[in-house]
Amino acid sequence: MEEQKRLFIAIILSIVVILGWNTLFVDKTTITKQQTATDQQEPGVGDKKGDAGSQVADYNPETAAEADPGSASEKKDLPDPPVDSRTISLSTPLYNIRIAEHRAEVTSLTLNDYHETADKGSPLKELVSQKTPRGVFGFDTEGKSIPGLENAVFTVQTEADRFNLKNGEKSVTFSWESSYGIVFEKIYTFSASTYLIDLDFVIKNGSGMPFNDSLEITVPGVIDEDASRFAFEGPTFVLNDDIMEIDADDIEDKDTYLGDVSFAGVADRYFISCIVPETPSPAKVKLSYDKPVVRATYVKAMDRLDPGKQVRYSFKCFMGPKSLKVLGGYGYNLKKSVNFGWFDILAKPCLIAMNLIHDIIPNYGVAIILLTILIKLIFWPLGTKSYKSMNDMKRIQPLMMEIREKYKDDKQKMNAEVMGLYKTYKVNPMSGCLPMVVQMPIFLALYRMLYEAIELRHAPFLGWITDLSAPDRLFHFDVAIPFMQAPAGIPVLTIVMGATMFLQQKMSPSTGDPTQAKMMMLMPLFMTFIFINFPAGLVLYWLVNNILSISQQYYIQKKFA
Repeated sequence: MEEQKRLFIAIILSIVVILGWNTLFVDKTTITKQQTATDQQEPGVGDKKGDAGSQVADYNPETAAEADPGSASEKKDLPDPPVDSRTISLSTPLYNIRIAEHRAEVTSLTLNDYHETADKGSPLKELVSQKTPRGVFGFDTEGKSIPGLENAVFTVQTEADRFNLKNGEKSVTFSWESSYGIVFEKIYTFSASTYLIDLDFVIKNGSGMPFNDSLEITVPGVIDEDASRFAFEGPTFVLNDDIMEIDADDIEDKDTYLGDVSFAGVADRYFISCIVPETPSPAKVKLSYDKPVVRATYVKAMDRLDPGKQVRYSFKCFMGPKSLKVLGGYGYNLKKSVNFGWFDILAKPCLIAMNLIHDIIPNYGVAIILLTILIKLIFWPLGTKSYKSMNDMKRIQPLMMEIREKYKDDKQKMNAEVMGLYKTYKVNPMSGCLPMVVQMPIFLALYRMLYEAIELRHAPFLGWITDLSAPDRLFHFDVAIPFMQAPAGIPVLTIVMGATMFLQQKMSPSTGDPTQAKMMMLMPLFMTFIFINFPAGLVLYWLVNNILSISQQYYIQKKFA
């Protein structure tokens, strides 16, 4: 009997520890699938020993280093852009983008459907951090074989600086010619109906020498160490059809990954910026981390380009929300960036169901309530079995207390009598625990889904709950409260949730051990403390689930009284 009680307590404590650990301590940045390939170069991916692919044939590397001092170290500060270089701006119904002639990089992209905060009048969400020294989708050659390319000022083949694309497509070409006659064209093609941006690299060899190197395209991002404790932030890519999320602190141990790359970029809790090859092919992803800036660089070996020839390499760029609805329609394995870890197989159906409910009733708070009811109905038979077993345990509790008192000095005899009591009244104490164990994966999947679903970002529910992705606060106090995430306020939803947990605990049968009984009664208080900083959407789910469980338990107790 003692072992069974300990198992029951261990199950509850496991839930508390998992939630508490994730909330207070864990850096939520993990490698979901560890790459097992070695760091040695694969055929077809640059860095081949003795290969002319790292430089222009017959070109003196020492001369290149002198002509291009920036190539000696990627960490050197680059010169400021020339004052006469332009920036091209383009707006679509989905986003607003700015691309500088200097390096032909994206220096700003704001999303029309998302804002920085839930406050009224908040600016549009910016996906290019000003903390990054360079823009997004900058490119170079891996072997640094073209002097000046790293800091090139391109020329835009248009007189206008600003475009408004309400429908259809628009292409903008950036061109630059090296001192050796090799022309690089970077062609962005925008569409009014999608976040995807076509990006073509056209290389024309006007020199008298063959050219062969590897093309590098870099996506930088900034890691918020506070935010990354709760949700993943960092390099994200699909390698050999597996999603990889690399902890920035692990980059020092391994910074290069080889294989078929579907996309490579940097993601945070809700958004991702990435480069997408037209078809997955052998390539490598190089990572670097210089706090707080992390970089993911896609490296693709180019074919030998003879004099007078040209070649085109086609990609797509994505800078936008990690929305299963959006990414699922694009292909390229992009939807894998919506990743809920171990519980992905359970969390995604829950997300799809929540979105389907929201399509009918456009309030995500209501959608969470209805989703909780649906899940409760699915597990209703298991819940009934559990509560019936708990009710049976409650009925024989007086007899158990008598046995404990009678044989308190003979543990072996006491356990034998207790087991006999179970057999006589056909009670199985484990039947009250097993349904909880079965439901734990569902809870953990919902925990991940409700915490990271972009649909809940700044989504209002009712009253003071204006953002289901943030902790609920009634009133805001201009004081700091220990262990409470700013802004300080009254966590009404969390307090009510704690009250329902206390009521549920009171309805459960006593363990018979006063020490254990007191510890179990402290659980609601501890869980309330843990949930203070949880998103309101997750607290709402737990509250509704508690109310449904109390109702079911009350019904079973009355029915089998």
